[in-house]
Amino acid sequence: MEEFFMTKDGWCVWITGLPGSGKSVVSEALVKLLHKKDISVQLLSSDALRRALTPKPTYSLEERDMVYVTLAYVAKLLTQNGVNVVIDATGNLRRYRDDARRQIPNFIEAYLECPLEICIKREAKRKETYKAPKQIYAKAAKGKAPTVPGIGQPYEQSLNSDITIDTTQNKPEQAAKKIINTILERYG
Repeated sequence: MEEFFMTKDGWCVWITGLPGSGKSVVSEALVKLLHKKDISVQLLSSDALRRALTPKPTYSLEERDMVYVTLAYVAKLLTQNGVNVVIDATGNLRRYRDDARRQIPNFIEAYLECPLEICIKREAKRKETYKAPKQIYAKAAKGKAPTVPGIGQPYEQSLNSDITIDTTQNKPEQAAKKIINTILERYG
């Protein structure tokens, strides 16, 4: 009877990369493909969480620390209760992603590689922002957004990402399929 109350831990995939690298569109494609395979998953967006925690965000280091610590904690709780999680978040400092990896046993870091110049062009012409602030690179160029990762703040590429996908060579659905293959290889 005790086995009835046992749950299998869920897994967590953190999709990281510069703003404009394709995190949100790849995350959305991944969630859709997982649902088609009858794999349930919860999408956690740092931009959506930031709106709940800090309605008037400053993007300071202290605020980023709070958002990313909270994001990792929520993902940990969900996975401990058998919920699969996809995190859509820049997580510009390596320590944010490493902290989540330490807390969550079934963890995959998916790095979306994309040159800054391409990210800037993509971000300038995108219509759907998935709750992200609009025109962040244009604002950074004018000095109105000094903490944009890749411009005013560093983006520390992972030293141990589980999968790296070049989003200049892979459409969102292709990237999502590669991530699903990694998930299934590990936890399927």
